[in-house]
Amino acid sequence: MTDTAILVHRDGAVAEITLNRPEALNAMSAALVDALKNAFQQLSADDTVRAIILTGAGRAFSCGVDLKEISQSPDAIQNFDWHGGASLYDAVHACPHPVISAVNGFAITGGLELALLADFIIASDTAVFADTHARVGITPSWGMTQVLPRLIGINRARQMSLTGEFVDAAKAYDWGLANEIVPADQLMDRARHLARQICETDRSTMTKIRDLIGISAELSLSASMTREAAVFDDHIATVSTKDVAEGRERVTARGRKLAGNDTPS
Repeated sequence: MTDTAILVHRDGAVAEITLNRPEALNAMSAALVDALKNAFQQLSADDTVRAIILTGAGRAFSCGVDLKEISQSPDAIQNFDWHGGASLYDAVHACPHPVISAVNGFAITGGLELALLADFIIASDTAVFADTHARVGITPSWGMTQVLPRLIGINRARQMSLTGEFVDAAKAYDWGLANEIVPADQLMDRARHLARQICETDRSTMTKIRDLIGISAELSLSASMTREAAVFDDHIATVSTKDVAEGRERVTARGRKLAGNDTPS
């Protein structure tokens, strides 16, 4: 699974996808979007994968859709993979493995939308976020108007999307856009540590919890609680006391290890 537009690296159960057009600030050309979509589809079908890290090469995560490429062809804007069948949005959204966006620099417009498709974002202290759809003249199609307000609140989303103003890493953290801000040279180490922690969980239980959290944004509280109860009833019927005892032992052992080591690997 190789492509010049992206790099895919495996380290055990963790897969890393790196947007690899640093000279263009990882602008999303048609070729890059296709490569990303194919990578997510292939990794989604791989049961040996437990977590995915998405990042960019150079000084940008992604500056968004490659507007230069689109402007060079009269048909390009209509033919681009916006939100049609089997789109990039669908490929990432349907991925059964948790995705961490490690935002290393600029995450602008379509690049921000791509980052928002992950389960959560961690960012370097050099990261910059912006939604410039209104300035470019193209409405969002990968979820910006729906995901961003749910994450940072309606008024802050309005401020970002209606002004196109750049938001630095510190403000992104304060607003809840990024879960953590770390020094640039520690970003991937932190992302890999979080990914390895995901790999340590019970896969079936983690997947059910992840799905329930995801659906909570789409349903009312009452409907979400009903769904949670139904999933619990189905799952608890498959859990034995031995499973619980073994799980408790793993958690206890990990707690003891962390208590004696403040800087876990």
